[in-house]
Order: sequence, then structure tokens, then C-alpha cells
Amino acid sequence: MDDKTRFVVYCIEEYKAAKGLTGKDVINLFIRYRVIDYIRDYYEALHTTGGQYIVDDISLYIKARQPSMT
Repeated sequence: MDDKTRFVVYCIEEYKAAKGLTGKDVINLFIRYRVIDYIRDYYEALHTTGGQYIVDDISLYIKARQPSMT
């Protein structure tokens, strides 16, 4: 397993714990919003941050991609 893949797994686990979701729910959410691609693309910057920052950043990323209600 390469470093980026290990980091994606770490991000999934951090997000799962912070949001109280199942692993399956997180995977489905990450696939729907292409979060795994985002994590891999921005690995160099993200892997230097802490768990809470990563969870917050992923949450903002997902929110920005959800359809607006207006």
C-alpha cells in the first residue's frame, strides 16, 4: 500500500469517527462527491495537517459540491 492510499484510509477513519458514520456510509459519500480524488490530488498539502483540519476540510469540500437549496 502506498503512502497516498494509507492517507486516504486515515482520512476515511477520521471522518467516520468525527461524524459518527459507518465505513460504508463514508465510502458512499466519498464516492458520490469524489472526495478520494480530492484527497489524492491534494495529498502533499493535506497530509501535513491534523485530523480535525482534514475532517473540516472534507466537510467544506462536500458542502461546496452539494446542490444549493435556493
